[in-house]
Amino acid sequence: MNHRTYIEFLNKIEKLKCNTRHSWTSSGRQESVAEHSWRLAVMAMLCADEYPELNINKVVKMCLIHDFGEAITGDIPAFLKTAQNEVDEDYAVVKLLSELPDDFSDELQALFDEMNTRETDEARLFKSLDNLEAVISHNEADISTWLPREYEENLTYGQKNCEWSEWTKNLRYEIKKYSVAKIEKSKTDKAAQ
Repeated sequence: MNHRTYIEFLNKIEKLKCNTRHSWTSSGRQESVAEHSWRLAVMAMLCADEYPELNINKVVKMCLIHDFGEAITGDIPAFLKTAQNEVDEDYAVVKLLSELPDDFSDELQALFDEMNTRETDEARLFKSLDNLEAVISHNEADISTWLPREYEENLTYGQKNCEWSEWTKNLRYEIKKYSVAKIEKSKTDKAAQ
């Protein structure tokens, strides 16, 4: 890849550091899309021993690139995302990838296709971790940042996508326990006021 293409592509995806998500950090600021993708990649790396039969490098790549389209579209929370938003984001990915040399573009587009169809265990692991990272982020944020609907969603979000594997199913259960405790503490704190 020539240097100009390399730099220009990095300039475009830099927006992932600027575009914020609905989630908040434990320090009280909105999380960037890039921060979500980074931690998601770390999550995949850390569970490699649980899935020795999977290509974890592929999963890490999926984690790192899955929100590339949001460099153009911005982030739309899952509970607000429409079918048209999905189409727009897919188009943004195709547009971004078209600026890369064919070998990179083809490889990354194949990963996006694999993520969208979720027919491989690598794609299933990616998607379950993607959902779980969002719930973990909400659990880390001050509960005052939660919307009323998130009290229920934090208990159920990603559950179906985690069913494919005993390990992700159990991880989802552990994260749910943290959500329940956070909600209960919030109720206790309100009652004490």
